[in-house]
Amino acid sequence: MRSMLICLLFGCASAFAADTPTEPEPSAAQRMEAGRNAIEAKKWSVAITEFKAAVKEEPRNADAHNLLAYSFRKQAKPDLAKAFEHYRTALKLNPDHKGAHEYIGEAYLMDKKPAEAEKHLADLERICGNKTCEEYVDLAGAIAQYKLQQ
Repeated sequence: MRSMLICLLFGCASAFAADTPTEPEPSAAQRMEAGRNAIEAKKWSVAITEFKAAVKEEPRNADAHNLLAYSFRKQAKPDLAKAFEHYRTALKLNPDHKGAHEYIGEAYLMDKKPAEAEKHLADLERICGNKTCEEYVDLAGAIAQYKLQQ
């Protein structure tokens, strides 16, 4: 009788533990949304955490790599090495990724390499088929501003 009581107690305890609900990990899509919200709020460390998790779950997601790179570049102390690493990954996954071309061009300006930025501007003209798409206009403006400051 005593052993039965012990079994019942331990059985109930383990059954209770097995039934304890756990929170599922957020999906890559949820991480991307949280990362974009963090970018809007300029919470770069939060954005980096979210995009790293999204990249871990979906390593072939060019958007996740692009936005992770963007977050590394925009934080108070930019990490250009990490930014370039993830921009290059995004462009390897999707050579026509307009956002990655724009942002890596801006990173090259931060790194004082305007000729590299201009190569990505030319890529944007080819990808967009014109000089009026938003990414081309933004990078062209950043290059012009850079040249005025030199």
